[in-house]
Amino acid sequence: MTERVAIVTGGTRGIGAAISELLAAGGTHVAAVYAGNHDAARELAGRLTAVGGSVSVHQGDVGDLDFCRALVAGLVADRGRVDYLVSNAGLLIENKVAAMTPGEWDAALRVNLSAPFYLAQAVLAPMTAQGFGRIVNVGSVTAAMGNSVEAGYGAAKAGLLGLTRSLARAVARKGITVNLVVPGVFETEMTASMRPEAQEAIRAMIPLGRRGDPRELAAAVRFLLSDEASYVTGSVVTVDGGLSMGA
Repeated sequence: MTERVAIVTGGTRGIGAAISELLAAGGTHVAAVYAGNHDAARELAGRLTAVGGSVSVHQGDVGDLDFCRALVAGLVADRGRVDYLVSNAGLLIENKVAAMTPGEWDAALRVNLSAPFYLAQAVLAPMTAQGFGRIVNVGSVTAAMGNSVEAGYGAAKAGLLGLTRSLARAVARKGITVNLVVPGVFETEMTASMRPEAQEAIRAMIPLGRRGDPRELAAAVRFLLSDEASYVTGSVVTVDGGLSMGA
């Protein structure tokens, strides 16, 4: 992965930070995109730079088409290319179906589904020009299992499958692969902040009996970005400890 350039959305915290760290450790320049947590962005940049990693952090709204286009154009102007796109940023809005507002529904689709499309659309030109590209979208087991208070989130993440496979077909002859990674429940700040009884209930649902380490998902993403994965496209890789198999 030497001298490759990657965009990782939601790339400064949790699973995204683990992906950014693993790619940077392999010699990739990582453009980590974040929504608003400046402290986390500075901490990640400082940590990676201290060990010799190449990283830049970019604050903005990935659900905004103009931001996505400007991000890619700026990176191409600065680094000369974009090799990898990891659309990891997500927005989880919980509300009962009957109470969900149009604004909540639109926000869920904009960040979780429109953003990966906008970014993929923006990187196609540079990837096509260089004859190489890897796109990995990050979904959720909610897409398959459903959740009574996450209708918008689940619908958007389910839509990523259709988007992934449609993109994969569209660019297969251009040296670009597009795949979907489906995570389950991982050790992140969000899960750590849950009530102990809620954490135990979730753990009991996972056949492997534990939450995942973000580095385990990052390893799956890294494989799909690698040269060794050149014959993998339109695929779904589930990394959930067996959660989506059901009880």
